[in-house]
Amino acid sequence: MSLGAEVAAHLPFLRRYARALTGSQTTGDAFVRATLEAALADQELAQSLREGRVPLYTAFNQLWSSAHVEVDADGVSDGGHEAAAQDQLRRITPRNRQALLLTTVEDFSAADAARIMGTDTDEVNSLVNEAIAEIERESATSVLIIEDEPLISMQLEDLVRSLGHDICGTAATRTQAREIAQQSQPGLVLADIQLADGSSGLDAVEDILAIGSVPVIFITAYPERLLTGDRPEPTYLVTKPFQEDTVRAAISQALFFGSGGPVS
Repeated sequence: MSLGAEVAAHLPFLRRYARALTGSQTTGDAFVRATLEAALADQELAQSLREGRVPLYTAFNQLWSSAHVEVDADGVSDGGHEAAAQDQLRRITPRNRQALLLTTVEDFSAADAARIMGTDTDEVNSLVNEAIAEIERESATSVLIIEDEPLISMQLEDLVRSLGHDICGTAATRTQAREIAQQSQPGLVLADIQLADGSSGLDAVEDILAIGSVPVIFITAYPERLLTGDRPEPTYLVTKPFQEDTVRAAISQALFFGSGGPVS
């Protein structure tokens, strides 16, 4: 496999990480693009990327830490969501957030996260704990679960309640989701994209966002359908089968940033 193909296989996930880290698809993509440009200009760096995701994320994080990427003026802002996200970023230590994202959403071991961040595993674990403590200070909310598999729906209900949130309803179809949202106005939505009657969780979410702004986390076995680069992508995307810690981290992040939608 060529170097380009190897790197391309990791790009959707690096873009997911960059978006979650920055709170903006525009800004996240700017950092990813700058990372690739740096690799093209440095043969040693380019060859290191053959070792897999760790060197790629290491290169990205070195560039992110320097924070000297220029974003085109025409694409600087994603609107209210980006402004809110950047405001929140100023309130939480960036390295805490990096450690949390790397070890949960991106599923790196503490050792790999330490290598990416240029530190040791003890500090990574400490940073993760600090990030969780900061985020969990957010207020509780009501959650709508859009999921057609009963066992997964029950697992998500238990997880959400364990975090101190309420369940305003569970839906297995687009119609059910829309009706619950109209009645209950959820503060957070967890959504699959393939539902029981053949309807789409994407369409269900669009219906809900037409009613009002709410953060959305997609939990799906088909992440490639959403990580195409052809359209705005979800800020929060968890792949099935999921780890509960990954969902917990995504919930905390979504509430912390108050994203106005899944594809803003």
